[in-house]
Amino acid sequence: MKQEIRYNASKEVIELIKRWQAWLRDERRYSVHTLDAYCRDLSCFFVFAQEYLDHTPTLADLQKAEIRLFRAFLSSRAARHIEKSSVARELSTLKNFYHWLARNNIVENPAIEVISSPRRAKVLPRALDVYDAFNVLDIAKDFSKKEWQGLRDVAIFTILYGCGLRISEALSLNLDDINHNDFLKIKGKGNKERLVPLLPVIKEKIAAYLAACPYNIKSGEALFLGARGERLSPRIVQRTLEKIRAYLGLSDNLTPHALRHSFATHLLANGTDLRTIQELLGHASLSTTQRYTDVQIETLQKEYRKAHPLEQD
Repeated sequence: MKQEIRYNASKEVIELIKRWQAWLRDERRYSVHTLDAYCRDLSCFFVFAQEYLDHTPTLADLQKAEIRLFRAFLSSRAARHIEKSSVARELSTLKNFYHWLARNNIVENPAIEVISSPRRAKVLPRALDVYDAFNVLDIAKDFSKKEWQGLRDVAIFTILYGCGLRISEALSLNLDDINHNDFLKIKGKGNKERLVPLLPVIKEKIAAYLAACPYNIKSGEALFLGARGERLSPRIVQRTLEKIRAYLGLSDNLTPHALRHSFATHLLANGTDLRTIQELLGHASLSTTQRYTDVQIETLQKEYRKAHPLEQD
């Protein structure tokens, strides 16, 4: 946890929240970033619940909470012009907490299941924020029937976000392509080859997948395999990401390609020059890479308008 978060709840509820946090950290292995986001989301609900109920929420309040309480919470967030993706994530966090309570035979409230996440209009793929990118990587392993497939999915999504690959490039990798010291050998469009730095965390995720994979992958064979040992289909990856998208309440623009967008956008935001990003992405023309500056300009405009004193009047 980055810093302690206070909850407007009874001591009994706060103790349960601490147990839930420990479960997310120790058993679900959520990162500090994801855990911090989940806890802040839950805190928002309890701030509202205290005002709505006119007293500090207790365990009994969680048990008997009606649909109108949850709907009033969502309405209050919308009234504050909170983005729909953020509201959906907050609802997902609240459901996660309630599911944990039910699994531990503490509280079971079917009213929470009736509430649907707000839907966003379909838009073109765009970059995730850093928190959402970490969330995707943290829970990717939870949407497969077998452990090794979950580790495979984590490795794939980490490569997409950590190396900026197209999904076709990631799934065309062979075992030999990762054996270039700290680089990944990529064959992109037009069979143009490039080397992309392979971060230690990416190597760890690949190694974990290979150690758990039931198939003995040999030199020259596909790196990422499907359930029957064949080269993995892009549609399997897309379906998994759709499940993650629904679970986290993210918009329809979360596609495998959005992770590539996120890679480039986050590099640019942290000072990487366009020429370097062009090489990493395998763009033939710099003009193709320059579209990421539009994302930066839009972000700068939002932050400027939010912070400048003249916009506060």
